[in-house]
Amino acid sequence: MIGVGDLRAFQEDVDLVRGLGEAPDVAVVLGSGLDPVVEALTDRVDVPYSELRGLSVTGPLVGHSGRLSMGWSGGVRVMAFRGRLHCYQGVSAFQASYPARLAFAAGARTFIATNAAGSVSPDLPAGTIMGISDHINLLGDNPLVGWPGPDGGNPFVPMGEAYDPSLLARARQSAADEGVQFAEGVYVAVLGPSYETPAESRALAGIGADAVGMSTVPEVIVARALGMRVLGLSLITNVAGGVALSHSEVLETGASSAAAFTRLLSAILANL
Repeated sequence: MIGVGDLRAFQEDVDLVRGLGEAPDVAVVLGSGLDPVVEALTDRVDVPYSELRGLSVTGPLVGHSGRLSMGWSGGVRVMAFRGRLHCYQGVSAFQASYPARLAFAAGARTFIATNAAGSVSPDLPAGTIMGISDHINLLGDNPLVGWPGPDGGNPFVPMGEAYDPSLLARARQSAADEGVQFAEGVYVAVLGPSYETPAESRALAGIGADAVGMSTVPEVIVARALGMRVLGLSLITNVAGGVALSHSEVLETGASSAAAFTRLLSAILANL
């Protein structure tokens, strides 16, 4: 269950974010290697995660700058989380969902979750941006466990359309307009932090996954519990099950694709 101290810490973080200026329209969580996307925001204000009690529970992760940024993309007020919590860092799925809860309390009603993911489909080469149409939760945890939800009681949340079809359609059209390589598919979240074996990659493809990662799902479940519209975007950085795969390879692909990802996000935001 959530204790009084947890609620007090959360409220302190909410007050800090509200003090940064106008309420956000959209919250964006940036996955590994995607931090440069924030450079496109104007009138940006940055807050290190060390000043946010709910996001400073673990040490920094390579590929994540560990900052919350507030700024503008055109006429849209954006709240950008430059890095996230992962269950493999020793936190619960509830703790990993913190960006969604903080964003909602700050005023955002649209939630965009991005991540770096490995492909388990031959139709998804590295460098592709995949719009998430659905997900499979293999984390072994659910962020709604022990959380009374916004209205009290157990939040039995329908997940039939976890990812908003109209937002996915906008992403698809924006990618076509910007000439960005785009696909759609199912994302599966596993605990990690070890990468998948070849056998595991085949098994994941066999249950209907197209891409695999170690994040996103806790945030999305809570965002939907709060009634937020959700768009999920995976940057395919590698083929899962590779023999010599490393985190540096994931970051390199993220860096090389950051310009395309920025163009796509900016176009999506402009059409909200």
